[in-house]
Amino acid sequence: MTTRVLYIGGTGTISAACVRRSLARGHDVTVLNRGSSRRPLPAGVRELVADVRDAASLRDALAGAGEFDVVADFLSFTPEHVSTALGQFEGRTGQYVFISSASAYEKPPRRLPVTESTPLRNPFWGYSRDKIACEDLLVAAHRDRALPVTIVRPSHTYDERMIPTMGGWTDIARLREGRPVVIHGDGTSLWTITHSDDFAVAFTGLLANPEAIGDAFTITGSHAPTWNSIYGALADAAGVRSPEFVHVASETIAAFEPELGPGLLGDKAHSMVFDNTKVTTLVPEFRTTITFDEGARRIVAHHDAHPELQQVDENLDAVFDRIAAHARAAG
Repeated sequence: MTTRVLYIGGTGTISAACVRRSLARGHDVTVLNRGSSRRPLPAGVRELVADVRDAASLRDALAGAGEFDVVADFLSFTPEHVSTALGQFEGRTGQYVFISSASAYEKPPRRLPVTESTPLRNPFWGYSRDKIACEDLLVAAHRDRALPVTIVRPSHTYDERMIPTMGGWTDIARLREGRPVVIHGDGTSLWTITHSDDFAVAFTGLLANPEAIGDAFTITGSHAPTWNSIYGALADAAGVRSPEFVHVASETIAAFEPELGPGLLGDKAHSMVFDNTKVTTLVPEFRTTITFDEGARRIVAHHDAHPELQQVDENLDAVFDRIAAHARAAG
């Protein structure tokens, strides 16, 4: 029997790859979102348009859609979001998959590699605390009402559209202009980075899998380059042979640009390496096939082919200039 899967989201960095993989596995795939993403849906996907934050809008969009074997929720970020989703899907699906975040694991980490038994605690980043609160709600629902939930914790996952640095395309533009590019810390911390196509192999292997019910899984690759290597791979892909990198403490960067602080201090400032034994036990075909040297080439090639994506953040660009000048003066 064909597995019916509903993706709430389905066009984001991670979820778009999962939709493609689901189709390849023969799933009957439906996507529900606002219908405004820049990533087009592949042929064969049924699309439902609704405001996922509005219970009435969800109910209207789902009228006549029937039941789904799996509901994969990529768009819930707070307990209120989860409660709205459960109001529609609890009792109507054999598996509710919640996409949490590996940033929920304790920061700073006391030991590596991180496993699913690592405590969930992040005092630096509200996003992570909200994900933890969502997990608490779902674990209680599984315990008290036998909610068939599976929790997935991805770390930094990217595709050709997503540049995994502080500045995104602003960093690539600065590299090509011969201007200094700011890297947090000394650039030597290890950072697990996973291509969305690899992530999708593990994710779809958990769908409609009874052994995944009531459990949580980290899904990351095994590829953990340093931040210097990540920026260096992007420089190579951009054709820049002698990039100027300026290393600045994460706390200093946060002081110059507070919006960068939570993601740095609550995640990227620390070496993060993960043990994926739990998910590979259920999905043995999951492994890293795309390392970031290849990923960087795909990113730059895609952006070069799509000039409309080459968006420089003028405010962030000016902040990087100030940070670089400060570092030079202090050095």
